[in-house]
Amino acid sequence: MAWEVFSIIGTIAFAISGAIIAMEEEYDLFGVYILGIVTAFGGGAIRNLLIGLPVTTLWGQDMMFQIAIAAITLFFIFPHRLIQHWHRWGNFTDAIGLSAFAIQGALYAVKLDMPISAVIIAAVLTGSGGGIVRDLLARRQPLVLRDEIYGVWAALAGLIIGLQLFSGDIFLYVLFGMITVLRIFSYMMKWRLPLRRLHRA
Repeated sequence: MAWEVFSIIGTIAFAISGAIIAMEEEYDLFGVYILGIVTAFGGGAIRNLLIGLPVTTLWGQDMMFQIAIAAITLFFIFPHRLIQHWHRWGNFTDAIGLSAFAIQGALYAVKLDMPISAVIIAAVLTGSGGGIVRDLLARRQPLVLRDEIYGVWAALAGLIIGLQLFSGDIFLYVLFGMITVLRIFSYMMKWRLPLRRLHRA
């Protein structure tokens, strides 16, 4: 049950996140759909490649594609006055997508009996891969590569799930809420990872 829920939540959140970036960059309707779809499914595609699953498994998600298209369509026709604070919306949906897909990716790796290092990597790639592809297509610096805390929360979700100290849907929903809140707080409070600059001679 939790697997399907997180898949739906992550797909909707990242599809809208991609649509927001596309609309900010003034892409046309086709561009909005493309960036939304790529954001929603990019992380899963990258994860599948790295853990040895065929990319064709992506095309078996008919319902998820329909959900993503519906979410993008609804957001596109939403009254402008309700989405004028798009930046806040974008960070909120990005946090939800990161959390949902990080948990989903970690569960996927655990299901395949992979070591904890692979579980963490699967969580990070699934949680942030779509956002990386989105930002690169929009010619932006990917969030996960900035000094802003982003991918760390996906890695934390992967570590907790990989240790398998807890189980059950309730635990996964609590973890989802915790990772989402941490991501939002890290953005609002401007938490940063250590940064070291190399100055040119």
